[in-house]
Amino acid sequence: MKRRHLLQKGIVAAVAITLFPSRGWSLGGTSPDIGSSAPDFDLPGTNLLVPQQSRWSLADWKGRWLVLYFYPRDFTSGCTIEAHGFQDSLADFSSLNCDVAAISADSVEDHESFCSSEDLGFTLLSDHDGEVSRNYGSWMAPYSLRHTFLIDPSGLVQARWTGVRPVGHAKEVLETLQNLQST
Repeated sequence: MKRRHLLQKGIVAAVAITLFPSRGWSLGGTSPDIGSSAPDFDLPGTNLLVPQQSRWSLADWKGRWLVLYFYPRDFTSGCTIEAHGFQDSLADFSSLNCDVAAISADSVEDHESFCSSEDLGFTLLSDHDGEVSRNYGSWMAPYSLRHTFLIDPSGLVQARWTGVRPVGHAKEVLETLQNLQST
């Protein structure tokens, strides 16, 4: 029953996003500029590999690169494709001193279910009221928009993608990270 309810929520989210896609704009905030400090956050979340931790902030990734991506809903087709893309490349990101974290308005419980059912090994954060999503220009109530930010070890935004298409996106981010590290 719970899974059916989550799937129904996901279908509504997918329809809304399809009918009203992001065209580089967002409601409630603007994206941080390349080279600027990434907005800080303190959010509840889950990571099946770090069960003792229940909250994360940007400082938790200090000294490492971070792919921070925003997405609309757990269990929707596009969000699942995007999550699998990052999961499939997780070892490659890790070898480049880079972690992956994702943010949506879903609850921590929904994230835990999504991580378990999709076997995800990275952090999912719950931005229920959209405050952090707004700080990253990634909010269209009641959902986070599909945007991605690549943050360097000192906390500066080095790349950003808005209006992301899920298929192949993780590889694109990985290639950008490799290029930034080779210069």
